Amino acid sequence: MFDLNLVQLGLIALIFAWSGFVRSGLGFGGALFTLPFLLLVVNDPLLFLPIISVHLLFFSSITLIGEKLRKVDSTAGTHGIQSQINWGFIRYSMSIMLIPKIIGVVGLLVLPAELMNRVIFVLIGGYALTYIINKPMRSSSRIMDTVFLALGGYISGTSLIGAPLIMAVALRYLQPNQFRSTLFAIWFVLVSIKMFAFAMAGVDLQLWNALLLLPFAGIGHIIGLKTHQRLIQADTGSFYRLIGYILFATSCMGIGLSL
Repeated sequence: MFDLNLVQLGLIALIFAWSGFVRSGLGFGGALFTLPFLLLVVNDPLLFLPIISVHLLFFSSITLIGEKLRKVDSTAGTHGIQSQINWGFIRYSMSIMLIPKIIGVVGLLVLPAELMNRVIFVLIGGYALTYIINKPMRSSSRIMDTVFLALGGYISGTSLIGAPLIMAVALRYLQPNQFRSTLFAIWFVLVSIKMFAFAMAGVDLQLWNALLLLPFAGIGHIIGLKTHQRLIQADTGSFYRLIGYILFATSCMGIGLSL
């Protein structure tokens, strides 16, 4: 595994368990809510982004397969609200995000790691402020859709933390029962593009480390699945505000350490 001490390894394992919980519980944020903490442990985004990507591909796949099986069960007589994938929104969003996504991946590969770390911490600090003041970004027009999706695609290419910008548009189009499945499908496409670019550029995909960390992420994923319905039904303003303060403090610390 990583050439790190036991404290660092333990912290990384805990952070990946947290990433699994956030990803399955909220439907987004597996990278946004974990990457800044990982960069405080080891200041190298190209070390962790492939692992986060592998985990996202794995868990999004089993989530989407599970949704498909539940849909089949529903047609056989199982009652209840079933999640759906809004393919129209996926086609619409990807038509805008694809080119910015590719540009962002190229930027990640060619720009200095220290510069990318600062960019990541600044972006996460900005996101954190929207959670602290309880004013999440939300699109209100087609023009804003294009702006948010283009920026979200680019930032997703550089660091996998474009989710809040993409969600700002998704909130206009998706019903609550469509939200998680549709976002997981979008993350799967975006991450597949990123992993293909990593492979073409000769970046170490960290497959062995991703496999070793998978059980920790899996524990968090299972807990998140059990709490997902309560999270989307509850008033999560206090939760997001707390996370916002933690992310903002972490971002400030990361920027300070990188100077």
